[in-house]
Amino acid sequence: MDDKDIQSFRTDALTGHRPTWPLGKRAAGTPNPFGTAGGVRDSHGTFGGDSDAEPGVRRPERTLTRLQIQALDTLRLPHGATLIEIKARYKELVKRFHPDANGGDRGAEERLKQVIKAYGVIRASGLLT
Repeated sequence: MDDKDIQSFRTDALTGHRPTWPLGKRAAGTPNPFGTAGGVRDSHGTFGGDSDAEPGVRRPERTLTRLQIQALDTLRLPHGATLIEIKARYKELVKRFHPDANGGDRGAEERLKQVIKAYGVIRASGLLT
């Protein structure tokens, strides 16, 4: 082996003699494999984009119990709220009604208890999974 071959072998040994590509070079022109342009048919709308399913077919809406509806109403959220919306609203309300933020106001303390109880109902029901 000459010096060029030895250097090439040493460089390839760093990656276990497996092929590698420079960062950003390969992915720049490649479409997202999970989108419709990536060659993956998403007929059930799993990846969130437009689905290939029939236009009249919709995702089933979740059915809520009376307690879940009351909990969402306590948090002042729509019944179709997402996980991210529920968590964000809970954090916002806890910060707003915490006794330290309100100088120990009892009204705010009662509202905080209601918010915590409503969030507990939502968590126990499995809506946050």
